[in-house]
Amino acid sequence: MSSVIVIGVAFPIGNALLLKLGAKNGNKRTVKLHCRSSLANGLRSSPSSSAVAAAAQEEVKQKVQKQAALVKRRVRERGYYNGMMMSSWDLNEAYDRCVEMATKDASSFLLTTSLDSPSTSALSFLIQIVSSILWKPDRNKAFAALAVWCRRTDELVDGINGWSTTPEVLDKWEQRLFDLFHGRPSDLYDAALFHTITNYPIDIQLFKDFIEGMRMDLKKSRYENFDELYLYSYHVAGTVALMGVQLMGTSPDSKASPESVYHSALSFAIATQLTDILRDIGEDARMGRIYLPQDELAHAGLSDDNINRGKVTDEWRNFMRGQIKRARMYSDEGEKLIAELNSDDRWLIWLVTLLNRQILDNIEADDFSFTKKASVGIAKQLVTVVAAHGISLGGGGSSNFVELVKLLCILFPF
Repeated sequence: MSSVIVIGVAFPIGNALLLKLGAKNGNKRTVKLHCRSSLANGLRSSPSSSAVAAAAQEEVKQKVQKQAALVKRRVRERGYYNGMMMSSWDLNEAYDRCVEMATKDASSFLLTTSLDSPSTSALSFLIQIVSSILWKPDRNKAFAALAVWCRRTDELVDGINGWSTTPEVLDKWEQRLFDLFHGRPSDLYDAALFHTITNYPIDIQLFKDFIEGMRMDLKKSRYENFDELYLYSYHVAGTVALMGVQLMGTSPDSKASPESVYHSALSFAIATQLTDILRDIGEDARMGRIYLPQDELAHAGLSDDNINRGKVTDEWRNFMRGQIKRARMYSDEGEKLIAELNSDDRWLIWLVTLLNRQILDNIEADDFSFTKKASVGIAKQLVTVVAAHGISLGGGGSSNFVELVKLLCILFPF
């Protein structure tokens, strides 16, 4: 199960490619990293869901604090990698290759909100128009380099040859990452990424943790509790969100600490990951993977057999309402990220947030079906792009715009 998160590219799609790339296949100052206690307490589906997993929380918190410390240090030490920069690579060609690959992948990988390819293509085209106006080319080349590295890593496990990938293959990929960070890129794509990390303070640990998410997909198809699922979601989605925030940058008006911004970015990533999981339950089950907390299933009187049979029961409805409630709580927490970003980046995060919420609404409207994959049709997708841009300009909340989207889709169906 690969991820989908949102980073950017003015070529145009890198932002969206990354921000929906960490999502499925992934701090408030010194407070709790992701408000797990309040979020979990709002979900009473099982005893364990209301307990805070200190070990998992502390593990992720330390990684985020390390990234925050790196940002502060690199602000003081700009050009840290410059002395290591190699001269044997053509950076223009390297970035061109990244842009080409990212653009090629975007139509199938960008926003997986619909199985209807014309719908996806239309949305992709509109995003290209808006992003080409808003985003600066140099920064977006960096987004392309980052998006391509994540894509190539993801393909090791979820690509057409993923069946042959072993832990040793991922170990070699991680060694290649180490070489890249020490000025020894292996090809043009790596050269572009090395140049990117010379200009943006992104800790190697985030890349290593993303690779660890691929390892988890190799060896794990069940998650005993939400704490395990949260950790998985951090690896495949949260890491990408934290990388993307570094490239997007915060607004000059933002008073938030790096830890606070990262907390919101993680919540945004977790919300996206959980939404994808809930949308794809039937499809994942047919591939032998169930990304739902096993203890919460048991507490609801359900098991893998219920999912494999695909019969919607009252127990299933009640269970799914709790899961959707959790995803919405993370979405609300992640929404706080938007106000801290540069104005040109806000609309894309709004777009993903609004689409995620529509998917959750559609799962409910479809009576939590195992066979019908919740999607957002072309009309709602395109109107949501406009609505997201309107929110980002107005700085308001999303509720009124969600209602506007629904109204416009009723008045102008197509």
